[in-house]
Amino acid sequence: MISARYCRLMARYNSWQNTSLVTAADALTDAQRRMDQGAFFKSIAATLNHLYWADALMLEGIKGNERPQDTITHSLHHPSDWSAFKDMRARRDRDITQWAKDLTDAGLNGTVAWYPPDGSARVEMPTPVCVVQLFNHQTHHRGQIHAMLTALGAEPGPTDIPAMPR
Repeated sequence: MISARYCRLMARYNSWQNTSLVTAADALTDAQRRMDQGAFFKSIAATLNHLYWADALMLEGIKGNERPQDTITHSLHHPSDWSAFKDMRARRDRDITQWAKDLTDAGLNGTVAWYPPDGSARVEMPTPVCVVQLFNHQTHHRGQIHAMLTALGAEPGPTDIPAMPR
């Protein structure tokens, strides 16, 4: 279905795109980043925070932690400091890149299992499906952020993989 090489490409794409969005958002005020723009998570800041914490939860699950929510708390409001967010986002992107760098094709075999935070029964899915979900989820929410940034006059960079710097 997918390969370790695909994961490395997508990890690099993830980092490139997050850098583009953060750079564009730097041109906005904090109030603009927090303004309700009618998106699912309302604002650029809340959507960026959701993506940050969801990446952490999903990556921990893929790495084998069946209860990542016990140590990682999803928050739409934390971090609230823009500078802190940028540092944390950069570290998370490095974590994803390192995970992908260390991944082998054999590491994509098997299943990922987790217990949902709502206390329902343990869930299992094939590892490749969970990895694709990680990257697809990022792309989905970055598209929302891109639209919100553009609506405020910010200018994120290109999003097409062929435009990604080597």
